[in-house]
Amino acid sequence: MSSLSRRGFLHTSMGVAATSLLAARAYGADEPKPGADDETKKAPASERLRIAVIGCGGRGESHVDAWSGMQDVELVALCDPDGARVGQYAHKVERKQGKVPALYEDLRKVLDDKSIDAVSIATGNYWHALAAIWAVQAGKHVYVEKPVSHNIFEGRRMVEFARHHKKVMQAGTQRRSDPAVRQAIQYIHDGGIGQVQVARALCYKRRKSIGDVSGPQEPPPSVHYGLWLGPAPEKPVEREQFHYDWHWFWDYGNGDLGNQGVHQMDVALWGVNQKQLPRYAQSVGGRFGYVDDGQTPNTQVVFLEYGKDQPKVIFEVRGLETGAVHAGKVGNVFYGTDGYAVISDGAPIAAYWPSGELKETFKGESNDGNHFANFIKAVKSNATPDQVHGDVETGHVGAGMCHLGNISYRLGREAPFDSSDTKNAFGSDRDGGETMARMIAHLKAQGVNLAEAKCHIGPRLEFDPKAERFVGNREADNLLTRQYRKPFVVPDKVV
Repeated sequence: MSSLSRRGFLHTSMGVAATSLLAARAYGADEPKPGADDETKKAPASERLRIAVIGCGGRGESHVDAWSGMQDVELVALCDPDGARVGQYAHKVERKQGKVPALYEDLRKVLDDKSIDAVSIATGNYWHALAAIWAVQAGKHVYVEKPVSHNIFEGRRMVEFARHHKKVMQAGTQRRSDPAVRQAIQYIHDGGIGQVQVARALCYKRRKSIGDVSGPQEPPPSVHYGLWLGPAPEKPVEREQFHYDWHWFWDYGNGDLGNQGVHQMDVALWGVNQKQLPRYAQSVGGRFGYVDDGQTPNTQVVFLEYGKDQPKVIFEVRGLETGAVHAGKVGNVFYGTDGYAVISDGAPIAAYWPSGELKETFKGESNDGNHFANFIKAVKSNATPDQVHGDVETGHVGAGMCHLGNISYRLGREAPFDSSDTKNAFGSDRDGGETMARMIAHLKAQGVNLAEAKCHIGPRLEFDPKAERFVGNREADNLLTRQYRKPFVVPDKVV
């Protein structure tokens, strides 16, 4: 390990655990005894599923809250390479369960514990696949956050390992368990809006500048940097905010397309009723409105085609302030021959006639519980993949659609906004042209100087969904995977 990696290793596992224990017990005198009420509600120990949470960031907190609050689950371990973060939720668990969970820096120590039945992975994207594969090899079931993979190669390996070891592996695409969304998707599949022609997915999420540092930054002193990096290349930190802003760097994240957007891409995949990756992919966009350290686009259009007479999927990412589409900024719109359906965070989940008149509203009637509950049910019932809401294979395909778009973007070239190459990036396709025109109008409205700015235009890539390789494009194939930092290597063969 280099000096940079060693610098982060300031805590032994025992030291972190001791520090976290002290923090977990720092209650005021008037607070109730931790866990007194919640423990009495728990199922008998023999009936509880023993779970560990790997990754204690913002999303990890949701995992901690969910698992520690379930009657038939015992959250027995927390793991994070940042000693400060691994202890921050220990008191929450103690309050709900009556005791502090085991605390770890290295997820391999978690996997060595044969008493743990399942792991819940909320690490950075670049760690998802390897953590999940190691977990099923160690005999654990896996709940893994979105996107399940950092690239397409990883996603397919995850599916193969889960099947080989006969373990439940569920993607954290929570809309798969939303009763209203499930009802709306079934309506679409049943022909409620006629034949679907275009599935739009929107990620209009305001993202501000992450800053522009003058040189390499030190990782937080509480971080074991070598364990944090895992499979990623060892490079200095070149961002102001260490933890969250890795999303906007290709070595660790997948931009907002693979961050928030993968939820909407998954719903688009679900709505068009496809089980595999598309035949063609193209992406255009850029990082506009500010100059900062981020690498991924904050403005992006991805155009995906399954073939003749099949629905098109068009994805839009907008990181600058923007208006809504059909009252929603994060969601999906499915356009069919007999109307359209809206599944959005900012509007009722509903179907409409072509005129815009309300056709059907979906509120859902299921009492099956949320996505986390579905995972527990699947593990306890030894569910088949088709019984799991968001099985790893659907997670792989949904994430893979995002990866295809990003591959096209990364292979692109810059062109002026007033050029025919930009204006006609999607050829003669009417929907693609309309989307491109709206993107240009949006940037202009946000004050982007289009006379000086340039658009990144990716090539239209042909893809073989059965082989999961590009057709005649070695450069694109190279981006289906990445170089792994030993010993954190995603294996080629299933064992």
